[in-house]
Amino acid sequence: MSHQEKTAPEDTLFPADPPEAEEAFRFLLTAKDVGERLDKVLSGLLPRFSRSRIQQWIEQGFVTVDMQNRPGKYRILGGEEVLVFAQATPEEMAYRPEPVGLDIIFEDSDVLVVNKPAGLVVHPGAGNWSATLLNGLLHHYPPISVVPRAGIVHRLDKNTSGLMVVAKTLPAQTDLVRQLQSRTVLREYLALVWGNALRHQTIRLPVGRNPRDRTRMATASAIDARPAITHYERIARGSLDGMAVSLLLCRLETGRTHQIRVHMESTGFSLVGDPVYGNPALPPVLDRQALHAQKLGLVHPGTRKNHEWMADLPDDFKNLLIRADLIYENSSS
Repeated sequence: MSHQEKTAPEDTLFPADPPEAEEAFRFLLTAKDVGERLDKVLSGLLPRFSRSRIQQWIEQGFVTVDMQNRPGKYRILGGEEVLVFAQATPEEMAYRPEPVGLDIIFEDSDVLVVNKPAGLVVHPGAGNWSATLLNGLLHHYPPISVVPRAGIVHRLDKNTSGLMVVAKTLPAQTDLVRQLQSRTVLREYLALVWGNALRHQTIRLPVGRNPRDRTRMATASAIDARPAITHYERIARGSLDGMAVSLLLCRLETGRTHQIRVHMESTGFSLVGDPVYGNPALPPVLDRQALHAQKLGLVHPGTRKNHEWMADLPDDFKNLLIRADLIYENSSS
């Protein structure tokens, strides 16, 4: 008798209450399998799955031999019925619609603009495979699934709040990407930094991966560094726990990963609350970096008209500025 393989979650030979599975398989093992390890046999029967993945299913109880769980080293006797309840990997689950609360401040047939809260991850990745902005976009507007990355054309760090534009169609995405590449998209941020920053400054330092820590970005020592330009203006000064702080209006000319955070650290004015690039010796007055994308301006890909949007500061940032007892220096406040 040959092996039988079948995707049949409704089959009456399955347990009455089988575990949830992406796919379910049933095999009747034969004499040629006698003496072989269970994990090895299943690896041959299910070649599209890695052996380590099959071993993980066995360890987690998603494989039964004659309705019983057996270890991967179990030696086949012949004639056993094996049920495999295949489980999706986090990566495979990532691009799925999920109800994520989105603060959408503008939407039409071409684009939507969202005010992202701090704590919301933009795109699925290691440690954050679900409940991301991408998952929420797929739930909010299912047709966006045909657009690469669900229309996302730029990102904000998990703990940076503020405005992002998302393309709802492929032509709109292509147009927005070109605008970003040509540096015509207006992106203004409010940043609270430690110290008395200069009144005006343009920081021109390339940004790339830190060679000693791939989760961080760096300037001079960076791997594959790319040009990065940040302009800022100091609009207020104050103090937190006796330490001087400056409120900056930053404008990105380029959009490298962690650009403002790395540039401010490199000039000696790290962001208040920054857990990665901040100075750990300074007071922990905020549980995230004090950075908010408050203004976004671009040419609408459909109408070709200029659009600008503003996003109010979130409460934690507002309360921090109140504590800092800021003295504003011009009308930008």
